[in-house]
Amino acid sequence: MASAVFSKDVLKLDCAAEVAKISGIMQEYAQKCRKRGVVVALSGGIDSSVTAALSVVALGSERVFGLHMPERDSSGETLGLSQSISTHFGFASIVEELTPILESVGCYARRDEAIRSAIPEYGPGWKSKIVLPNVIEHVGFNFYSVVAQSPNGEQIKKRLPLEAYLQIVAATNFKQRVRKMLEYYHADRLNHLTTGTPNRLEYDQGFFVKLGDGAADIKPIAHLYKSQVYQLAEHLGVPVEVRKRPPTTDTYSLSQGQDEFYFSLPYDQMDLCLYGKNHGVATGVVAEAIGLTAEQVGRVYKDIDVKRRSTQYLHLKPKLMEDVSELTGV
Repeated sequence: MASAVFSKDVLKLDCAAEVAKISGIMQEYAQKCRKRGVVVALSGGIDSSVTAALSVVALGSERVFGLHMPERDSSGETLGLSQSISTHFGFASIVEELTPILESVGCYARRDEAIRSAIPEYGPGWKSKIVLPNVIEHVGFNFYSVVAQSPNGEQIKKRLPLEAYLQIVAATNFKQRVRKMLEYYHADRLNHLTTGTPNRLEYDQGFFVKLGDGAADIKPIAHLYKSQVYQLAEHLGVPVEVRKRPPTTDTYSLSQGQDEFYFSLPYDQMDLCLYGKNHGVATGVVAEAIGLTAEQVGRVYKDIDVKRRSTQYLHLKPKLMEDVSELTGV
């Protein structure tokens, strides 16, 4: 692909046509599965908001049911933003408070135990998050660190041993799996489908929890780059407060952007790198379009490959010893 034809415009959508395509597929699939509607878990973020808006276009507001599922580490603005979506698009919803469930399975206690292996003084009143080095600045093996903030505001950053990192991730994954459990409860109760909200960047790079937010009956935006999701958000009339909210994991008690937790770059640059990688665009051409060096884009390309290899398992179905399915065309 020549540099003259590679620019930010390569991700420009015909939004009306895309909405018509997605809504048609959703209607057809709901009919095929003999389901009345869909359940959408609302996070106050752009992806779940667009998924909800698309669901309303496809099925009507009376066939969409929203779930607001805050817990004690959620941002203070999360519930208000998620409720603004169900109110704006006019569908029924309910608040499910997750903290008691998560406490009962030891989510916070198991996480805090792992953090204390790196920061022994970590305790009640502290906040934390885990972070990666920036791949375009860091050369060599990537490793996670924990950032902790004491009640008096002092911050400490320590490299995490592998065992501690794995335990922190395993503990926080309870959050996504409990949310999905409640999604399926309401879906079963209402005879609805569950929806998945990953965009293409998250789906491709394994930024989801297996049998958590990675589990769903239908994934309306998994083929769309995040930049394209923002285009649909404006087209569909998603409230501006949600469209302006920076992408966040909303998983850890300290504020955390997706780019410091998992991705190499902010989503707009990351989208173009992923598009370039997928379409064989030279690193120098992508670099010119997004304001980086060819060497830096080359590191991002390598990181894309690493994440694809390391998260391939997340996409795999359960392994059967023999094919036992008699169903065809599903």
